[in-house]
Amino acid sequence: MLNDRSTPLALLETRRSARARDMVGPGPSPEQLGRIIAVAARTPDHGKLAPWRFVIVEDDQREALAALLHRALEQNDPEAGPAHHAKADQFARQGEALVVLLSAPVRGHKVPIDEQEMSAGAVGMNLLHAANALGFVGSWLTGWAAYDPTVREAFAQGPDERIIGFFFFGSPGQPLQERPRPLLSRIVRQWSPTEA
Repeated sequence: MLNDRSTPLALLETRRSARARDMVGPGPSPEQLGRIIAVAARTPDHGKLAPWRFVIVEDDQREALAALLHRALEQNDPEAGPAHHAKADQFARQGEALVVLLSAPVRGHKVPIDEQEMSAGAVGMNLLHAANALGFVGSWLTGWAAYDPTVREAFAQGPDERIIGFFFFGSPGQPLQERPRPLLSRIVRQWSPTEA
């Protein structure tokens, strides 16, 4: 696990994603994973719609996930070869805990779908922050599996639900590397109202 951070702001300033394939134990216990999800659900949610869902993939379900990914490749990617299937195996088995986050928008509501999907994105970030606060690392992955219709059908409970990402949690198997961050001077500006 990661060392404790001294303040909440320091925790946010130092959060980094880890490679799911490099994660080792310990991972979050069921109680800790429940706490991570509870924190994630405390996200901005205009209309109190909770337009997102969590699906926990237990350790003993990883083989079934691998089989699902193989089936999806066979059904939807005729060019997938042995290397694709090997990567699918690795994907299904990596990390010490796995949560699949789905967007579940409420159609026909006054809250626009875009806002509901942004709320789901905020839930994803909260998953990572909560895991980090408990001393674990996380990785938010999409890739082909998040967009594959066979995989989506296996996780979604309605026609409008779609996968936002696969969230892997564990402990770092090697030191985390800082990645380049954007210069604030390039992404922040003061608004200047134009004259009428």
